[in-house]
Amino acid sequence: MPYLPIEHHGVIGDLHTVALVGTDGTIDWLCLPHFDAPSVFASILDAGRGGHFRIAAASSEARRRQMYLPDTNVLVTRFLTPDGVGEIVDFMPVDDSLRKGAEDHRVVRLLRGVRGDIPFDVDCRPALDYARCAAEPERCGDGWRWSAEGRAVEIATPLSLEPRGPGVGAEFTLHSGDEIPFVLAHVGPDGAPPPRISVERCLDEFRDTVRYWQAWIARSHYQGRWREMVKRSSLVLKLLTFAPTGAIVAAPTTSLPERLGGSRNWDYRYVWIRDAAFSAYALIRAGFAEEATRFMEFTESRCRELQPGEGLRVLYGIDGRKDIPETRLDHLEGYQGSAPVRIGNDAEGQLQLDINGEFMDALYLYDKHCRPIPWDVWTHARGLADWVCEHWTEPDSGIWEVRGERRPFTFSKLMCWVALDRAHRIATARSLPANRSRWLAERDKIYETIMSRGWSRTKRSFVQELDGDGLDASMLLAPMVRFVAPDDPRMLGTLDAIGRELVSDSLVHRYDTARVPDGIGGDEGTFSMCTFWLAEVLARAGRLEEARLTFEKMLGYANHLGLYSEEIGPTGEALGNFPQAFTHLGLISAAINISFALDGEPDRARRG
Repeated sequence: MPYLPIEHHGVIGDLHTVALVGTDGTIDWLCLPHFDAPSVFASILDAGRGGHFRIAAASSEARRRQMYLPDTNVLVTRFLTPDGVGEIVDFMPVDDSLRKGAEDHRVVRLLRGVRGDIPFDVDCRPALDYARCAAEPERCGDGWRWSAEGRAVEIATPLSLEPRGPGVGAEFTLHSGDEIPFVLAHVGPDGAPPPRISVERCLDEFRDTVRYWQAWIARSHYQGRWREMVKRSSLVLKLLTFAPTGAIVAAPTTSLPERLGGSRNWDYRYVWIRDAAFSAYALIRAGFAEEATRFMEFTESRCRELQPGEGLRVLYGIDGRKDIPETRLDHLEGYQGSAPVRIGNDAEGQLQLDINGEFMDALYLYDKHCRPIPWDVWTHARGLADWVCEHWTEPDSGIWEVRGERRPFTFSKLMCWVALDRAHRIATARSLPANRSRWLAERDKIYETIMSRGWSRTKRSFVQELDGDGLDASMLLAPMVRFVAPDDPRMLGTLDAIGRELVSDSLVHRYDTARVPDGIGGDEGTFSMCTFWLAEVLARAGRLEEARLTFEKMLGYANHLGLYSEEIGPTGEALGNFPQAFTHLGLISAAINISFALDGEPDRARRG
């Protein structure tokens, strides 16, 4: 099997996990029962041994089209030939009680004959535990089961499937009016078989799932420009939410490369604290305060766990666990040979000072727009502000999680300023006890440091690290977090410098990997969220024509479903994990701010 381009995928999910479905009808990535559980299908990381579930027209000449049913995460993949048309409706039933057992995680694939007769082929071959467990198909009721070392999945369908090596499959003709259901289910610890499969039950679940997604997205009150893209990004963020805790994963995949053949391959199936501020802001502005509240409850829980004198960790598991060791799966070749494949993420042990600012900014937004933070959360938060006072001068690994030496990143200092500024704002607004004088004194020291050592007179720009001269797109956030005005001369100089050195036809590189050593090596694509940051800052600075053009160009790089990966390659291809929450958060924020600016109301979407 060849590798599909990353952007030739849609996603479905049940608020516990996500499946990637290619335009060729193949599910080539699925972890069960949760986002960070071992994979069942991983052919996107190894076409030969990773495992897949393909339903496709037998003719390679069939044209393929893919769409979401309106206002849902129900995916339709169509195969069109001169002799007939068939379509697969893919979805995962969503249980809004949020108490799903392991056996309740199911992928439903409803194959329909639209017109004429068309030969089809089904091939299902799970490869359990990232293809580390060998499992042969065993007959089970209406279908087949694969089990090994305590893990098991089952496929049920009225179609007769026969063994094909480690999988099962069939060749058949799909006739007009046919409706053939396929249900892939995770088998719970008790090993009980799922209920008997029927078209009627699948249709009932289909209708329930459509109603769920349409009712959810109807809660959005955003009426500005680019509503459809904002709605799609909101639906993506909801898909990336782990319902039991409210956590939002950075992406549902691991090790999709930031450069083909390179080693910049990371596991993003976890929760980054820095996402909290961006998530809270974007979700609140789009009308989803409940989701913002749930994510903040998850973040608050991490705050409550802090011991005296302890700082936040960079990332956590979807259940809040701290230990996420990074290992390599050397038996998998990686997407298009881009090894290594990694699970876990060693960034969880890094010092990244900026997360304290993002956390405190999220807390400030939550306290202001949702509900007052509880006293016990404040006691930990003020302790965190005291911790920032002690540690902000230290070098760290920064927002980009460099794997070389720690350095005095300007953005990290900026976000330490945010941490103390927002802590002071919360304390003042709520008349809470706090070390106000110390926080203000250290906050002002940070400001002076950034202005004297984080600004280059030569470049006329804020720079990546103190006393350096390399540029970094993260400094685009300075006006967005209210450190400087967007039309301040130093910010305008930064916009111009980034435009000269880091922008390629409106697409933004996070920094110049050839000039700035990051301990990883190799180049990478442009960072999609940085491009949305640029568009938003241009709008805030009053450069509306540039902002709109940059934003509209970026919309052109979405895939056919409106989804974005982390990066964009030199020929417009998607790179990195897919879809990425941070990119869609950036889209929502930029769309709202640019829309208000174009309407002459730039203050309506201010951060606080």
